[in-house]
Amino acid sequence: MMGGLRADELRPERSRTFAFGGLSPGLALVLALVLVQAGVSGVTALDNGLALTPTMGWLHWERFTCNVDCMEDPENCISEQLFMQMAELMVSEGWKDVGYEYVCIDDCWLAPQRDKDGRLQADPKRFPRGIRHLANYVHSKGLKLGIYQDVGTLTCAGYPGSFGYYDIDAETFADWGVDLLKFDGCYAKDLKSLVEGYKYMSYALNKTGRSILYSCEWPLYMRPYQQPNYTEIRQYCNHWRNYGDIFDSWSSVKNILAWTAFHQKSLVPAAGPGGWNDPDMLVIGNFGLSWDQQITQMALWAIMAAPLFMSNDLRNISPQSKALLQNKDVIAINQDPLGKQGYRLRKDEVFEVWQRPLSNLAWAVAVLNQREIGGPGTYTISTTDLGEGLGCAPACLITQILPVKKELGLYEWTSQLKVRVNPTGTVLLKLQTFQQDKFPVISP
Repeated sequence: MMGGLRADELRPERSRTFAFGGLSPGLALVLALVLVQAGVSGVTALDNGLALTPTMGWLHWERFTCNVDCMEDPENCISEQLFMQMAELMVSEGWKDVGYEYVCIDDCWLAPQRDKDGRLQADPKRFPRGIRHLANYVHSKGLKLGIYQDVGTLTCAGYPGSFGYYDIDAETFADWGVDLLKFDGCYAKDLKSLVEGYKYMSYALNKTGRSILYSCEWPLYMRPYQQPNYTEIRQYCNHWRNYGDIFDSWSSVKNILAWTAFHQKSLVPAAGPGGWNDPDMLVIGNFGLSWDQQITQMALWAIMAAPLFMSNDLRNISPQSKALLQNKDVIAINQDPLGKQGYRLRKDEVFEVWQRPLSNLAWAVAVLNQREIGGPGTYTISTTDLGEGLGCAPACLITQILPVKKELGLYEWTSQLKVRVNPTGTVLLKLQTFQQDKFPVISP
């Protein structure tokens, strides 16, 4: 959410690509192998031992926004009841088992004023037993609780912000048993106070002695004024938002993808264990995306090594959307321990190809059909173009993960890979290299 010091809408433009131009194929293979498997991001992460893989959980904002009218809409207002219900479902419906572990409160949980000692307090009608009680309940389910605050004088929705209270707020969150802080950037006085506030809250959280994951929006609010220094940001934050809020629409999802691709030269090197670029919530299971568009969001968020925060109603989600969000093969790509963010490899008038290096010399590849008219389209690519020349060197087993899982077979380095993709849909593939002397290769 945004207000006060605001980030202007940034228009995505042409893509940037990664390539080893001008090198012989052999030298390119060697160089690429060294770079991919080095696993070094070149930047230092916040050393709190958290977010070693992208964070997974549930966050209320996109689906439930700032609904505080519990008289009119008791089932959907921002209240203790809502978060307890989501925590219960995350356990009983298998979400916890596949990795979703944080139940996160966004804006509008607060009372309009701090207490007499200057401490934050939850709205007494909507959270009658307080945040500590809610945290205890969430912890009893084997889950973790996230909460929201703001670096400025007010939150984006106009509730008390943390400016001038960083230490006491960090201590309050630790005392309550909070496990994650989403720290927004509305109503900061100026750029200096924005940056200093984000840094100070990082120190304040660590000083409490409690492990609290720190989710920032620092670069989102800084970018209209100056380019973010991701090496610096990564030293203070576990993940960070770069772009405006997601909406429950295809245009929103595709704008985020376009913006990320345009800025990938600076974004991709910043990501890695302990710190991640956050393209915002998963809106799968809501109202605005077709089935193919839901597949695209899930596939590309996995390629981007994005935190996976669902914002939906787990009480009313279709079996199809639930299965997609709980797809263990896609989650395994997202959570891959190599910790490298993927990027857009190429783009033409119809298709985009994204890829991500994975552990054990594997690669994930996503082919997105950008068209919003007509029927499925066929895309053909040489396997030598995938995985920076390594994906099928000298051969690889290709498995289609989405939209349905199926083995496509063994491919040689010089094979042609052909996929058929629905409009606004994505085919997600996993390539696993094999040694030619150990496995017979069948050219498709």
